Amino acid sequence: MLVGISGGLSDVRIVVDGDACPVKSEIADTASRFQVQVIMVSSYDHLIQGSGGVTIVKVDRSDQSADLYIANHIRRGDIVTTNDYGLAALALAKGCEVMSFRGAMYRNDSIDFMLDRRHTSAKERKKGRYGKGPKPFTTEDREVFQHKLTKLLLCLQENE
Repeated sequence: MLVGISGGLSDVRIVVDGDACPVKSEIADTASRFQVQVIMVSSYDHLIQGSGGVTIVKVDRSDQSADLYIANHIRRGDIVTTNDYGLAALALAKGCEVMSFRGAMYRNDSIDFMLDRRHTSAKERKKGRYGKGPKPFTTEDREVFQHKLTKLLLCLQENE
């Protein structure tokens, strides 16, 4: 386990749903500054390189393998980054901080609505009705994510 700066973040890990994560380098850079361990979970289909402080965990290519691995290995106090509402709900239930890849924080008071919206959208897609999808990921999105992750780590550091 890595020791956090100013004695604050030694138990915090950032666990990344790595298959579709567009902010891997921002996570690694930010975690390095705070000396926080990063665990990136990805299927064998995706090429992700580890680096100092970043551990890569490879799982099989079945649909929910990365999510199941993460759900089974996270612990209270971890920071989980994902865009998957189901995984976010599981992580919140385990006492984790959960962020989207755009820096939005998932919260217990809004996750039920998000899961319901996901279910409704899936039903509409089965009927052949498709929405626009997410807007393209921008440099500004990366900067916002990194700023919010830094702010979260600073807050956690102050509270320890």
